[in-house]
Amino acid sequence: MLKQINREANRKARHARVRKKLSGTPEKPRLNIYKSNTNIYAQIIDDVAGKTLVSASTLDKDVKEGLENTSNKDAAKKVGEAIGKKAVESGIEEVVFDRAGYQYHGKVKELAEAARNAGLKF
Repeated sequence: MLKQINREANRKARHARVRKKLSGTPEKPRLNIYKSNTNIYAQIIDDVAGKTLVSASTLDKDVKEGLENTSNKDAAKKVGEAIGKKAVESGIEEVVFDRAGYQYHGKVKELAEAARNAGLKF
């Protein structure tokens, strides 16, 4: 009998393993991402206070306009630009990148590079 691979459970296990060592502080908060089948989300989180400082996703009106598809690389790039601009406006320049168990490839890479181009350092 073949055992079916649960990719989401494997991703969550990788994320938990990384999160043991990775934490956001007020000086250097954590940039977390999440990909669903239809949307892409990004948050900058201060783990000490337990608060989300800045967030952006493909559900935001300014990000969504001009996009045909909200779950491709173009959408990820737009979310990265939006999170970078919002972070710089709120005084956040340096973050710790938490890729949430996803491979640094494709949408994750596009989001990260767009955030870097918008002014974030990580």
